[in-house]
Amino acid sequence: MQELSLHILDIAQNSIAAKASLVEIEIEEDKKKDLLTIKIKDNGTGMDEETSRKVSDPFFTTRTTRKVGMGIPLFAQAAQSCGGDLKIYSKKGKGTTIEATFILSHIDRAPLGSMSDTMVSLVASHPEIDFVYRHKVQDKEFVFDTREIKKILHEVPINNPLVLDWIKKFIESGLKEIDGGA
Repeated sequence: MQELSLHILDIAQNSIAAKASLVEIEIEEDKKKDLLTIKIKDNGTGMDEETSRKVSDPFFTTRTTRKVGMGIPLFAQAAQSCGGDLKIYSKKGKGTTIEATFILSHIDRAPLGSMSDTMVSLVASHPEIDFVYRHKVQDKEFVFDTREIKKILHEVPINNPLVLDWIKKFIESGLKEIDGGA
């Protein structure tokens, strides 16, 4: 995958397949430490210790529709190829957290890509699930939380095309603000 946002989308889809009702995505860009951290946390079914170890193997999958699972191994490779790592924390019945770190300035680090498109895609296709997206750049933070938006919308579905358009613009504007207006 050429953009990290596509890895995030893939991992979030895994969370949804694991029956999560809440998926939290955290991105932290620490320019002083030259570190990019991406964390995807869910409250899904979680994995036992053995499955957690196997999930990084591309020839292991829990899906019955295919015999390989490339999402996590590719994300791990993306992190490791630029001085980072990928860690998985999971407890059966409690959920899973996947944390990937990258050297921010590494020449081989894929661009982040469009997080607004990733979030709109998740919300559009899974309106019943709550998503929290936090993005921090140094001491500035942007937070998008579907639970707050759903409270305001009342009867209007969060995946209404007008709402999705607003979400995309809201995220784009928030990310510009924390990144110094770039």
